[in-house]
Amino acid sequence: MRQAFAIGWLPQLFKHAKTTHRQFCISLYLRTATIASSSRTMAPSNTTPADTLNPAPAAGDSETRKTIPQAKNTSRILWKDKPYIGVQEGLATILIPEADHEAEAKKHKKTKTKNEDGSEVQQVFYNPIQQFNRDLTILAIKAYAEEVIEKKKRAAENGRRGKNNKRRNRNGVDGSAETGADAESRPNKVSKTGKDGDVTSPAGDPMDIVNESSENLEDSSKATAAAAAAENATTSGHEEAAVEAATAEEANGKTEPKPLPPPKFTILDALSASGLRALRYAHEIPLVTSVTANDLMASAVDSIKQNAEYNGLSSKIRANQADARGHMYQTIASSLEQLGRCNAAAANNKRYDVVDLDPYGTAAPFFDCAVQSVRDDGGLLCVTCTDSAIFAGTGYPEKTYALYGGVPMKGYHSHEVGLRLVLNGIATTAARYGLAIEPLLSLSVDYYLRIFVRVRKSPAAVKFLSAKTMVVYNCDHGCGSWSTQLLAKNKVAPNKKGTGTFYKHGFAIAPQTDQLCEHCGSKMHLGGPMYAGPLHSNEFVQRILDALPEADTRIYGTTARIEGMLRTALEEYLPQLPHPNTAGEEGGEMEKLDPPPEKDLAAVEPYPLYFLLTALSRVLHCQTPHEDGFRGALIGLGYRVTRSHCKPGSLKTDAPWTVVWHVMREFVRQKAPVKTEGIRVGSAAWKLLRLGEEEKGGDGKGLAERNGEGGKEKTAEVVFDEKLGRESRKSAADRNRKIVRYQVNPTRNWGPMNKATGP
Repeated sequence: MRQAFAIGWLPQLFKHAKTTHRQFCISLYLRTATIASSSRTMAPSNTTPADTLNPAPAAGDSETRKTIPQAKNTSRILWKDKPYIGVQEGLATILIPEADHEAEAKKHKKTKTKNEDGSEVQQVFYNPIQQFNRDLTILAIKAYAEEVIEKKKRAAENGRRGKNNKRRNRNGVDGSAETGADAESRPNKVSKTGKDGDVTSPAGDPMDIVNESSENLEDSSKATAAAAAAENATTSGHEEAAVEAATAEEANGKTEPKPLPPPKFTILDALSASGLRALRYAHEIPLVTSVTANDLMASAVDSIKQNAEYNGLSSKIRANQADARGHMYQTIASSLEQLGRCNAAAANNKRYDVVDLDPYGTAAPFFDCAVQSVRDDGGLLCVTCTDSAIFAGTGYPEKTYALYGGVPMKGYHSHEVGLRLVLNGIATTAARYGLAIEPLLSLSVDYYLRIFVRVRKSPAAVKFLSAKTMVVYNCDHGCGSWSTQLLAKNKVAPNKKGTGTFYKHGFAIAPQTDQLCEHCGSKMHLGGPMYAGPLHSNEFVQRILDALPEADTRIYGTTARIEGMLRTALEEYLPQLPHPNTAGEEGGEMEKLDPPPEKDLAAVEPYPLYFLLTALSRVLHCQTPHEDGFRGALIGLGYRVTRSHCKPGSLKTDAPWTVVWHVMREFVRQKAPVKTEGIRVGSAAWKLLRLGEEEKGGDGKGLAERNGEGGKEKTAEVVFDEKLGRESRKSAADRNRKIVRYQVNPTRNWGPMNKATGP
């Protein structure tokens, strides 16, 4: 699929990268599918979205009504005496005015609207390719929200207990009230009211609480201050005042301890278009209290309001018309205003718990405002980029650098490089404001990538970023090997007292490679800078997998693919282990020191990128080794092997390139000899096969190999054990059932649509 995509879609994707947000919104209503047929039964106005998927035929109409092929999730709907084309995904349904639909069909009557199998051509207003994206995002936000809400509840409960203890201490150990001059002289604690009417708690409680009704916060003659705080909380909408009121009433003995209201959890769908994402978030994530669906076009905002009303979500979804950047910068300004009043909790309340960027092309223009408009105490930023011709191609390196701050690499590993380039763009943008990111899940999917990162305010963590950024020397015109170079170094050092260790930030030794490849002598090209840390959080990925069996497949139609891709992502990380062949490498002495608590902040992926056996075989002009046999050979030599989610047939290993090429030479010698007379003298294959050297015994058995950089010379016996490789390839989840790890295109021409056009 990737090969066909690269040939047929790269020129169009470059055009997509130039498509503006305005053009995308216009295309929402102009590029609609042709689902013809006035003879279909109209759904009544009181029909629910789920009932409109397969409307029952009218009485007596079974013989005369003509059945016309249509998409499974589409139907004709009559709502408020107007006909619409309804499209359902998950629990949400979006409405497309049938009049606009038919007018566009006539305008583009020469445009192909049906595939050969009778199914409809993909259209811009509803892109079925992105259902995997939306399903995955909902499950990821659910997993994230459960963790965040639990922390908020604990913080609120701890805050309530702390305030009760203070009041008990003030009133006496036994809880008796103060009397006399002490009680009269002690002022009551009151809430502060800002210029805009926002009420802020003096304690700056970080807990966000949704308002309770005034019935739950009654007046109390014994707690006048508490009643005033409760009234302010109800009218102003600020959460800390509600907690203050409930705590004061409990402390004064008026009422029993009241359960805290549900914590606030807000999402910004910055580029909402028809509002399908916002509708699904509000429908399918129970913990969500508010979703802001923003779009630039007035017609799109009207559609969002209409769809929200039809789905019964007008109270949860707030439609907003503005430039996405302008709206986020307004959020930032409101937050900074609260921060200027020395109220960090109120500043975070102005920000969103989740910001979702799903543009038509690159998301780079939104990085700056997005990292600031999401909560800085662990907010979730979701990013989609569809400009794979830029971040994973080699035709426009200057454009890649302008957008993401690094240049791409040529090779089959370019999609992982693209993930790391985009993460580098987000990380460096956030670092300017003292914000550190933690990648929770980074996936290369079809023609786009999807990234989930956690954002935290931590100037200390930002100091580790330079040593988590790397450049790569790539032998893209020769054997395809590479060598990484970190920009800086985080070194573990003992403290002055000798009681512990800390990280010392310093310069990295460079260069770590020559300008010519050490394996084949070809020129090396530079790629990056790019992110060098782990792409995923195993704990977060496992949390999604644990909740996946409970997901209804009728709502989440891509669960099989989600499970396969997440399990592959979970397995692809190879942690660095003390290896006997790398004992002499730089940093070996530091392994004797216990790492500081900040070791997670300094973590880098020791074995990034992947290779394909087909690419290695192409270099040597030989047959491709069996994947299980190659795996077994590396495992037999004491190394680990796994795969990447980016591409089928990919291999990631902790074996150095010297060992990889030694195994390939042994495969040629043992399994598939090549005709050496057809190999050009001085080529990469000629040098890798060592055809110009005199070999001991004439059969190649005396070739000496280094098992690692700086390792001792020794002869390595290679055994292509397919059984061993097969067992290592199957995880515990694979042994009992089949898992779909890589997507098979469901229809022909599966990919992005044509460039959007407008009036």
